[in-house]
Amino acid sequence: MAVRHLEVGVRQEPGGAVLDLRGEINSFAQEALDAAYAEAEALNPDTILLNFVEGDYINSTGIALIVGLLARARAAKRTLVAYGLSDHYVEIFNITRLSDFVSVFPDEESALSGAA
Repeated sequence: MAVRHLEVGVRQEPGGAVLDLRGEINSFAQEALDAAYAEAEALNPDTILLNFVEGDYINSTGIALIVGLLARARAAKRTLVAYGLSDHYVEIFNITRLSDFVSVFPDEESALSGAA
């Protein structure tokens, strides 16, 4: 199976800025994540949403990168939420207690309304 390097789109929605994650979140993802997060921050949202619907794979380095985004969000008094995670990754967020700091929603609609 070929590695699908991370691509991140950024869009503004009424409830916050959305990072549409496509591909693998691993050590190769840092540059794309950092650039997209900076683009989202420039929109000055109260909430940044991580859309994992097209995210293929997250390894331990990928989890660490998400923790880094969480630290940036908290430092700027922003809320970071996630949606579209597979059941497996919801469990990983729970086991690592990342879900204590990043609210996890099943879809964009609930994430936007939950973030409001």
